[in-house]
Amino acid sequence: MAEKSGSSWREIRANIDLLMLFATIALFLLGISAIYSASANKAFALSSFAVRQLMWGGASAVIYVIVLRIGYVRFLDFAGPLFALMMVVLILLLAVGYTSKGSQSWFNFGFIRVQPSEIGKVILALALAQICSKIPPTEIKGIAAAIGIGGVMIVLILLQPDLGSSLVYSVMLFAVLVAAGAPVKFLSGIVISILAMLPVAWMFLKPYQKMRLMVFLDPTIDPQGAGYNVIQSRIAVGSGGLFGKGFLHGTQGKLHFLPEPHTDFIFSVFSEEFGFIGCLVVLALFTILLLRMLNVAYYTKDTRGKLLSAGIVGWIWFQMTESIGMSMGLLPVTGLPLPLFSYGGSSLLAVAIALGLIQSVVIVSREGRF
Repeated sequence: MAEKSGSSWREIRANIDLLMLFATIALFLLGISAIYSASANKAFALSSFAVRQLMWGGASAVIYVIVLRIGYVRFLDFAGPLFALMMVVLILLLAVGYTSKGSQSWFNFGFIRVQPSEIGKVILALALAQICSKIPPTEIKGIAAAIGIGGVMIVLILLQPDLGSSLVYSVMLFAVLVAAGAPVKFLSGIVISILAMLPVAWMFLKPYQKMRLMVFLDPTIDPQGAGYNVIQSRIAVGSGGLFGKGFLHGTQGKLHFLPEPHTDFIFSVFSEEFGFIGCLVVLALFTILLLRMLNVAYYTKDTRGKLLSAGIVGWIWFQMTESIGMSMGLLPVTGLPLPLFSYGGSSLLAVAIALGLIQSVVIVSREGRF
């Protein structure tokens, strides 16, 4: 067991994963450049998306350091109360939440909007790591416990409805079960069951969600409606060529052809201006980040730290893949933000907490406390 839960400044400086930290900062700064370019208002004022994202970045950096100081062990110790609190918040959200884009996923406080499902991803990773370390999902009891925790959160997210976030939660659950050693036959059964339920799930989708899936297969069926986003995003990505049109010289976002350029389709904006080479840089940075996170899950001797890292890796990987894939028309549009890149305070804070927790696992492991 660990002798203490937190880390001193000396331990943080000596043991932090610098490569992971570099990739994190680089992706955030590249995202700021894309958000600035995507903003209709080029004035670098307090009202601009880029400035607000920088402010969120400053707050996230503070939270990141606080998480490192407190340590992931303390967060895991409070996983139960945090999970219970999140259940209350998600239920309350269904009653008084703010609706946008057909989903009741936000609390609107006037000057700021908060999306609880983003922080919920952190809490789900903590809760799954805690329960699967105490009751390993190698038998029916442990499997039922993990699915029960993940399932109740997924259902509450689906009721908003937020299909994209529910998919992220599902991937996190599956990743933790794999890392915890769940039997292959059971994992295969999950995949087969999900595939078998797809026709039934189609009946419960909202009309706009059905249309998103249909235009994924053929955007031309609604070129002026749901398919418009996909078509314009493909044009933006393709027009970037090898080296791109240059910073601030993209046209799809500037002329308002590209919808939600600073959030859902931020990668399209970046692709048009920085081209194939720029996209390779972004993909390389995400690859470095994910590989370093996987490395943590591999070498740490603490089961809870391993499972926590696995859940977060599943989250970041899926959102990255889905966000980039939908920008190129390779995956359905879900509205999931590109981690560290898209505009959004709730998402950025949640990712900062998650990466801080993984860095804490690194520091504790290198200190040899487990």
